[in-house]
Amino acid sequence: MSRLMNIEESPAAAPAGPSMAAFLALGFRPLYIAGAGWALISIALWIFTPQLLGEPMTLVAWHAHEMLWGFIITIAVGFLLTASATWTGFNPIQGKPLAALCILWCIARIGFLLGGLTGFWIAAAAELLFFLASAVALARVMFKGRSRRNYGLPALILMLGVADLLYLLAVLQGNYLVLMERFSLGLIGMATVALLIARRVIPFFAMRMVQGLQIPMLVRSGHAQMIFSVLALLAGALAQLTHTPMTPGSGPHALPLIMAASLAITGIISLGQLAYWKPLAVLRKPMLWILYLGYAFLGIGLLAAAWLFSNLFDPAILRGVLIRSATYVHLIGLGGFCILIIGMLNRTALGHLGRPLALDRSMLAGHWLMVAAVVLRLAALWPSTASLHLLHLAALAWILSLGLYLWRFVPMLIRPRPDKPAPVATPKKAAAAPAAQAR
Repeated sequence: MSRLMNIEESPAAAPAGPSMAAFLALGFRPLYIAGAGWALISIALWIFTPQLLGEPMTLVAWHAHEMLWGFIITIAVGFLLTASATWTGFNPIQGKPLAALCILWCIARIGFLLGGLTGFWIAAAAELLFFLASAVALARVMFKGRSRRNYGLPALILMLGVADLLYLLAVLQGNYLVLMERFSLGLIGMATVALLIARRVIPFFAMRMVQGLQIPMLVRSGHAQMIFSVLALLAGALAQLTHTPMTPGSGPHALPLIMAASLAITGIISLGQLAYWKPLAVLRKPMLWILYLGYAFLGIGLLAAAWLFSNLFDPAILRGVLIRSATYVHLIGLGGFCILIIGMLNRTALGHLGRPLALDRSMLAGHWLMVAAVVLRLAALWPSTASLHLLHLAALAWILSLGLYLWRFVPMLIRPRPDKPAPVATPKKAAAAPAAQAR
């Protein structure tokens, strides 16, 4: 992992013009723009013009799906399709195949938005092909580059695609409880991917940016973390297959209890790792503390999910926000994934674009606006006369945060690196990646 990011800083050069070859050179370029842009648009639609959403995927079902599979997982796929080039020395997808992948993604977004049963099935097919093609591209370079420690990542992407299919089938059933249970499977699957990535990159980034900082890699706790997160995912899937109730007040059952215990252990391990990463040493580094904060929210959210799925409390005693699935969903999805994402969008894009690793004012403002969006959205979960206003303010902070990112980075993402000529779209070995990497 010492070569996780191939970063070369160079003196400023005259900016080159936009280049399609540069734009389609690595997965993060189009997918970061697509994911961030769609996150901005979809929240604006959901909060301010929900009447535009069509059937059969309406309102909450559309919002949940587009945030998880349309935004969060899209950014994760973009990161993996880029980082894998450095891990293996081979670019998994570029040029026309990458363009085709992005077209599949666009078809899915349009089909789910416009509605209609035909559009729904076209969108579903396009989205599932997106995940399948991404997993195949990753598997090809992982095996070609013998990156053994990453062999499981293509399988995890396929699992996210399967969870997506189960969710879409639940949409057609019209059963809200089944829909949210299947959404939870996708959320936990994405948490597994996020933990795997973040546990590797956060210590690496921190030691690169803070002189003299030494952080243990915590390999054993990382393995335990992965085992228990996958166990939680399997227990949740088996609960679905056996129609075991998982809703609050349904009483404790074996599979939900296994799922809850696994999530609790995973959350505790995550918070313990964070303590070992010496968080006080990064307080003056906004590019780092934003990642630490996202990881903390992820651990807390997993504990909240464990509390809910355990069904060991009396819903007559604990009411309101404490037994709402929206609480753990937003702690993990918004506080965990999205804070991590805004930090990773800036850090990895700067690194792969050959830019100095420093945040300008717009990037730092984007960080704070995303944090504000999280705080305001969580506050809106508490029933009060201010809830709607808080929700609108959270949406505005979200839109401004991602809007600033797009404003600042789109001109960079569509141009060649300033220190390198425009790439030629070929399936050859990735130019920016060394052959030797940590496997």
